[in-house]
Amino acid sequence: MDRIDRALLEQLQLDATQSYAALGQAVGLSAGAAHERVRKLRERGAIRRTTVEVDPAAVGSGVLAYVMVNSASWMGDSAEGFAALPEILEAHVIAGSASVLVKIRTGTTEQLQDVLRRIYAIDGVSGTQATVVLETFFERPVSPRVADQD
Repeated sequence: MDRIDRALLEQLQLDATQSYAALGQAVGLSAGAAHERVRKLRERGAIRRTTVEVDPAAVGSGVLAYVMVNSASWMGDSAEGFAALPEILEAHVIAGSASVLVKIRTGTTEQLQDVLRRIYAIDGVSGTQATVVLETFFERPVSPRVADQD
């Protein structure tokens, strides 16, 4: 991946709906060359999908919590149990005092409590520690420039 690929990724993260002509102009390529590069980035898996960013509060999911999930056994095979809960946006097997870290969005703290009850029903879960977010300063997408070696 060269600096042009990284610049294309950066531009697409800003606005994935822009035309290939605009994309090419932003990185110094023709529309056709930009299209071909983006196609190759998709083929290689650098671009997983194209989506929109939704304001969670606007759709009734303003409560954000990160939950450390404890267990008495290995939780690496429990992905399906966590994935079955639609309020869980992310689930990660982690090292440390907990086994899994999940990111949850709900509309109310009562709904969050219900999700925590359902997490306890997952095989192997022995406890949770929830941290409710009061305010988000910022969120960043993955920067394609961080690893820029050119």
